[in-house]
Amino acid sequence: MVITPAAQLRAARRSAKVSQDELAQRAGVARMTVQKIEAGSIDPRLSTLVVLFRALGLEMMLVPAHLTEAATRFITSGGRLLAQPPGLGAPASIIDTLGGESARAPRAKGASVKRVRKSAR
Repeated sequence: MVITPAAQLRAARRSAKVSQDELAQRAGVARMTVQKIEAGSIDPRLSTLVVLFRALGLEMMLVPAHLTEAATRFITSGGRLLAQPPGLGAPASIIDTLGGESARAPRAKGASVKRVRKSAR
């Protein structure tokens, strides 16, 4: 099932309880532009969609077609990997993995990190 950007825009606008007129004003476009995009009667430029979604506090993200299903499941799960054990034995979160936290060695309690300052020559 393919959800069109027009349908996503309409759903996001309604969820934010924003009128077409208010969205148009926030984005700096004509109300008719918003109406026609949501109705599917025009094919908007990507830059127009970006401006409209940003006016709703959202960012558009292009996902490779072969990852669409997995990305949708991940997003709808609230960013959690499903069926993973909780607690200390749980795998690193995606945030830790992307941030490099899982690559860092744990420090002993009370251990400090020395910073070495380079001297200017």
